[in-house]
Amino acid sequence: MGTTYHVTVVSRLEPRGIRSRLEARLGQLERTFSTYVEDSELNRFSRLDRVGEPFPASPDLLRVMKVASRVHVLSGGAWDATVRPLVDLWGFGPAPPAREPPAAGAIAALLGRVGFGSIEVRPDSLVKGRAGVRLDLSSIAKGYGVDAVAELVRGQGFRDFLVEIGGEVRGAGTRADGRPWRVGIGQPRPDAAPDEVYQVVPLRDAALATSGDYRIFFESGGVRYSHVLDPRTGRPVANGVVSVTVLAPDCTLADGLATAVMVMGKDAGLALLERLPDVEGLVVVGTADGRLEDHPTAGFRSDAHS
Repeated sequence: MGTTYHVTVVSRLEPRGIRSRLEARLGQLERTFSTYVEDSELNRFSRLDRVGEPFPASPDLLRVMKVASRVHVLSGGAWDATVRPLVDLWGFGPAPPAREPPAAGAIAALLGRVGFGSIEVRPDSLVKGRAGVRLDLSSIAKGYGVDAVAELVRGQGFRDFLVEIGGEVRGAGTRADGRPWRVGIGQPRPDAAPDEVYQVVPLRDAALATSGDYRIFFESGGVRYSHVLDPRTGRPVANGVVSVTVLAPDCTLADGLATAVMVMGKDAGLALLERLPDVEGLVVVGTADGRLEDHPTAGFRSDAHS
């Protein structure tokens, strides 16, 4: 997945053999969802050019696609898993990174290949309704990886643990001292160190995911272009939102929603989070004078700024 993972388990017994099982499971997920592994399941589906032909899909891919479909509908199309042609065009995919924005005509030409409605999710397969449709599940697959690892750890009999993959987190039970896990939200600034904390969130039997525009971007002509693309316009978002953190029962949903709210913007994004049961969030907006403004949902709780 191109990132690191950490698993902390509270146990009186040595969790023997769990590392090898975790690594095997993560390897399986990478072979399913990676856009960089040439023969990954995701890439094989993207290369399929026959409309209407069922593509037998693994349980992992089908589970993620079902959540992806839900997030797409909830966001009114602001989040779309078929955005990959645009991701590649802007230089945020496996190809070398871009140094300048693509031409408007190139963007317009690819918008016709974006649309989640062009994929039918069946109980055991995926079906393309339009040729040229390609998937990028990067903004939801890490969250699913967290859930899959948490499921594996729980299956080994552990009840108190914390799983983290690339900044997406799921906590179960408590720490060894009986208190909730404490998870840091990264400082949403391009010059911040990876371990610099903005706020700390207590986590117990819940998942947390953060999306931001401050890590992956390029600058051209004095303008910064983020990797977070609006599938409706084909362009990076520029709505003032610099970071979105979502708390949800599972990390797959939290991961997808965090990116969706980045695209939707503060008002529409917060309205979505407020109406979803057992979901809370924090939207951080950058002001014209360089300040950061916090906009939490009613039930979001965290410690003071670190």
